[in-house]
Parts: sequence; C-alpha cells; structure tokens
Amino acid sequence: MDILEKLHNLYGHEIDEQLIKYLNREVSEDFKDTVIYQVSTGGKRLRPLITLTATRACGSDYKVALPAAAIVELIHNYSLIYDDIIDEALLRRNKLTVRAKYGDNAAILIGIWYREAIEEAILETRDPVSFARETARTIRAIDEGERLDILLEYSGRKDPYFVENRLGPRLLSNWESLYNTYIKMISLKTAALIRASSVFGAMSANTPHCVKALSDYGTYLGLAFQVLDDILDIFGDVKKFGKEIGKDIKEHKLGNAVIVMALKELNDKDKEDLLSILGKAAITNDDVKKAVEIISKTNARENASKMAMEFAEKSEKSLNELSNNEFVEDLREILRFTVTREF
Repeated sequence: MDILEKLHNLYGHEIDEQLIKYLNREVSEDFKDTVIYQVSTGGKRLRPLITLTATRACGSDYKVALPAAAIVELIHNYSLIYDDIIDEALLRRNKLTVRAKYGDNAAILIGIWYREAIEEAILETRDPVSFARETARTIRAIDEGERLDILLEYSGRKDPYFVENRLGPRLLSNWESLYNTYIKMISLKTAALIRASSVFGAMSANTPHCVKALSDYGTYLGLAFQVLDDILDIFGDVKKFGKEIGKDIKEHKLGNAVIVMALKELNDKDKEDLLSILGKAAITNDDVKKAVEIISKTNARENASKMAMEFAEKSEKSLNELSNNEFVEDLREILRFTVTREF
C-alpha cells in the first residue's frame, strides 16, 4: 500500500463529502451532475491529503481542517477547468474535460460555481479572514503562473496580448533567463497551491510556529512535483500518466523542464529542428516523436530528474523544523511518492 492509498483510506470519503457539500449548495437539480463532474473524474486528491496530514503533524484533529482541505481541492479543480478551456483540451485523467463534455460556455459557468463554493468553505474555517487572504494570494499566483506559462510558448497563440508579449522566443538567446523564468512560472502555477495546502494545515491547527516549515515543505514539494510532471509529459506512459504524452510539445511550450534543459545542450542544427517543430501551426504525433528523439540526444531527462531531486531534498529538510511524529513521517512519504510517481 503506497502513502496515497493509505491516506485515501483514512480521509478520502470525508474529503469527497466536503467537496459535494459545498458544490451542491443552492445548485439547480438539473445542473447538479454537471457541476459535480469535474471532481468526480478522479485525481490524486494530493492537496487535501497534505492539508489534513499537516494539521495532524502540528498536533491537531484533522477534522478541524476539512473545510480547508475542500478549499485547496476546489481551487485545484477550478484552475483545471479554466486550464482546459485555455488549452482547448479534450482529455484529462483519461476522461473528457468539462469543456469537451459540456462546451466552453458551460465550463465557464461551472468554474464560477467552483469559485463561489470556495467562498462557502472559507466561511467554515477557523479564521475566515486569514483563509480568505491566503486563498486570494494563492489564486492570484496560479493565475500569474498560467499567464507566464502561455507567454513562454514558442508560438501558436493568436490572442493579441500573448502575441505582443510572447517571452519564449526572446529568451532563447539567454538560457539563464529562460531557466529563471521557468522556475518562477512553476513556483506560481503549481507550487503556490501545494504551499497553501501545507500552510492551511498549520492555520487550521492554530500553530503559527509550524507555518514557515510547512511553507517551505509545500513550495519545494510543488516545484519537484511540476518538474516530474514535465518529465512524464515527454517520457511517460500514457496509460499510467492519464494525460496525453507530448502535450507540452503540441502546445508549443518552452516552459517544460526537459525542453529547457535540452535547449542548453542542443547543437545549432538540432535546436533549429526542435524549434521548427514547436513553431508549426499544427503539431502532429510524428512531430512529437521527432521532437522527443531530438531531446533524447541530450542529458535533459537526467538533468531534469536531478533538479526534481534537489527540490525534494530541500522540501524534506524543512520538515526537520517540526517535532517528529508519525504524521510528519507521512509528509515525508508524500514527498517520496511525488518524486517516484509514474502518474
């Protein structure tokens, strides 16, 4: 039994009950299944599991953190609904995305419903004002991270703002700037919510002395999580990963750890060939295969893996600031799962 299975057995049912409770409030009967669809498609529930485990690691009953656990999972799914609209994605978790199943306009309305469900959950936390501020900070970070992610695309977007402000091509002549912008982007788009998931544990337990350690734990865990996600996007098994392999290539992205690392090593000819693929209006599966072959000439996969492990080591080190108990060990196990996962 891995750590997620163990924690799902302990908390999974109550987490799902919380999600349904907040999403069902005042929902029209004929809209209910549509609203619930996003959270019913599955997912690891990693973020709420971190919140409840962190609360216990700080010495409190996990039940005080159930509204906070709902908040982080609702934020996660709220962001996915809009990510899929922006990327015109058809599949997530091997199932139709909300926008593919119900249409973009319905998906926008569903996303708004999730945002208001988050507000309902905030009202039931220990300190609604503090949780509201942290929630706003987190959602703004995710939004800014998404903006940077799109700006790091090499081509493809036709929106005037992103065409005029595209960063990707400008940063190719300065690898350090490209790398630093990538790290900033994932620290916002991914790590900010995992950080909040951890900090919400300390806030729910009313243990301010735990906040710094859990903030560092969540931030570095989030960075490691995203770098590994980038590796799996290029080299993963679609049956295990649950998402389309090479999706970042098809979306013209430079903001992928493997692509960033490859660009540092590629000779001029191979770099030109890779950028030629990323610059195509429509990128085929054969193009993805060719891009992966080019990337595989470098040590990009190994260097990205090393990057993930360095973030993981910093995450684990931060836990040394907490009083050791079985729940801190569970946080360590979550970290180990994160850097060895195949999905």
